[in-house]
Amino acid sequence: MIVKFWGVRGSIPVSGKEYLKYGGSTTCVEITTKNGETIIVDAGTGIRKLGIKLTSEKRKNINLIFTHAHWDHIMGFPFFKPLYAKETKIKMFGCPFAQGSVKNLFSETMHPPYFPVDFNDIKAKISYSKSCEREFLIDTVKIMPIPLSHPNSGLGYKFTEDGKSFVFLTDNELTYRHKGGLDFAGYVKFCRNADLLVHDAEFTGKEYKFTKTWGHSVFNDALRLALSASVKKFILWHHNQERTDTALDKIVGVCRKIIEKNGKSLNCSAAREGAEVKL
Repeated sequence: MIVKFWGVRGSIPVSGKEYLKYGGSTTCVEITTKNGETIIVDAGTGIRKLGIKLTSEKRKNINLIFTHAHWDHIMGFPFFKPLYAKETKIKMFGCPFAQGSVKNLFSETMHPPYFPVDFNDIKAKISYSKSCEREFLIDTVKIMPIPLSHPNSGLGYKFTEDGKSFVFLTDNELTYRHKGGLDFAGYVKFCRNADLLVHDAEFTGKEYKFTKTWGHSVFNDALRLALSASVKKFILWHHNQERTDTALDKIVGVCRKIIEKNGKSLNCSAAREGAEVKL
């Protein structure tokens, strides 16, 4: 399994020289199975560039999974180039969220006066699956969902192939339990011994004094989860829209010092657009 990041930013896309290293697009992750099948997680603005790549590769079969329906995770969907090719077949996975089902959600957003192309005019063949409340398979990858601690709910996922596991927990508040979410120990259990953990680390402790209950974690708490669960590789995720490259470098430095102080050998970095992890 190959994991590639196409959008790593939270809340809103950003641009500028201060964001060149880590990127400014919002959440989108591509997973390629050992058989070459494509699994996409979320349709933030990062999905635009991914769509260009998939079109150039003439990819016709695509699986699309959603964590939740907040705007930064779906706003790139109308700009996903494979949607406008009749040869494309897209299978969407997602439970009904507070905002409605996946199909109804996009039907409402791709509609005048919000967007010039109506959802019903999409040429791709789209099918829908509600297989998200329990374990399911896409090609050779086993997918286990878990409730996120986030306003309006949401789902995180564990992707497992050939004994290697990737846990993706975006938009997850570890020190405040939202309705439907788990406590810290529950997330530790879910992440235990994962080869790769990508977890929300949007805020600093100082910022969290004003943002508690917003549904995002302090980077120190995300690191504590990684250490408690004995994961092999930890990547900070959902970068704040105001977090510059320099500021992210400093946060990674702080995390690595904490790891060293605890006598651990955890591989730690911040998510960067275009980066790949092979498991």
